[in-house]
Amino acid sequence: MGGVSTADRAERVPKQDRSRATRQRLLEAAVSCLAEHGWAGSTVSVVAERAGVSRGAAQHHFPTREDLFTAAVEYVAEERSTALRALFPEGAAGDRHAVVAALVDLYTGPLFRAALHLWVAASNEEQLRPRVTELESRVGRETHRIAVDLLAADESLSGVRETVQGLLDMARGLGLANLLTDDAARRERVVAQWAGLLEETLG
Repeated sequence: MGGVSTADRAERVPKQDRSRATRQRLLEAAVSCLAEHGWAGSTVSVVAERAGVSRGAAQHHFPTREDLFTAAVEYVAEERSTALRALFPEGAAGDRHAVVAALVDLYTGPLFRAALHLWVAASNEEQLRPRVTELESRVGRETHRIAVDLLAADESLSGVRETVQGLLDMARGLGLANLLTDDAARRERVVAQWAGLLEETLG
């Protein structure tokens, strides 16, 4: 009888595991490079070196730079969604200040910084633009939905949807400001102000 021997199977599984691990390292390195060096400084060679793999190994997984960073777009989107869902696994217990602070932290962290660089790259790179636009739209919808749940906001009431979206737009703006300077002190005051406004608006 033909078929795959036990030894062959045992050999293949670790090889698959190694391949997955290499791919994961490349994606994480691509995100780090984008966050630190932007699009122009994030070549396949730079990413491969950071990931600790050869350029050939990188190109085995991602034949072109666009392939690598399109996959990185998806990876960033998934990681941001995972981070959002993990914010308050037991619910926010009505603590709107904590929710505002947690959302702002997400928008000022390294995943959002990498996403910003992807947006800038996508504005100039035709191959990236549709993918970035699609995934960012999906993450935006999910972020809004999670924010509504955590804030216990009733969007059937007039102005509530716009208030939640305004909060997310504000958090994105703080993320942009954080690219240039450490704005932590002012950010804390803005978070406190927005938490108070949400208490008044959402009831």
